[in-house]
Amino acid sequence: LLPITACGPVNMEDSKHFKKEAKDQKQEAKGLDDELEDEKLILKSQDKGCKGYPVAKKTAVMSTLVKTVVEGDKESIEIPLPNVKGSILRKVITYMEYHTDNPPKEIEKPLKSPNMSEVVSDWDAHFVDVPQDVLFELILAANYMDIKPLLDLTCAKVASLIKGKTPEQIRKLFHIQNDFTPEEEEAVRAENKWAEES
Repeated sequence: LLPITACGPVNMEDSKHFKKEAKDQKQEAKGLDDELEDEKLILKSQDKGCKGYPVAKKTAVMSTLVKTVVEGDKESIEIPLPNVKGSILRKVITYMEYHTDNPPKEIEKPLKSPNMSEVVSDWDAHFVDVPQDVLFELILAANYMDIKPLLDLTCAKVASLIKGKTPEQIRKLFHIQNDFTPEEEEAVRAENKWAEES
């Protein structure tokens, strides 16, 4: 589990320790799976002075972005993620740690229910049961870090929120101001009447 401490300046001794540990591990004659399990990467959020979060390499490479960086520079231990806040990165890491050895099932589309517990595992349903601002930050982080299962999960949560709602209810839910005049809105409804019939 991750330390829930605030990010601080990088401790050079910690950094040296991780580099030495990684170097020692590479020198040992191990299988690829063993190496991935033991090796650690440090994921650094956008938070100023962030020390970073140590994560098993096997877990971190669930992110295609991280995997690409590591494959491009085998010596990379610290991975900067300038588009992700620390609090959101901790949640993303929690998701990746849970699903490292427990891959999520494909989410059925279209959603069969607005109740996420009927669509995904209870753990995943609980994971995305968060305030809207956190949910949208998770979507942005999953997209930036290229973690497809997390992106699918968070987008499914948004879809579950709007499933069966009228445009007015959706505007209210997401605090969207209607910029159509009543005449424009009626014209759009008439133009897209076929969509309401299905």
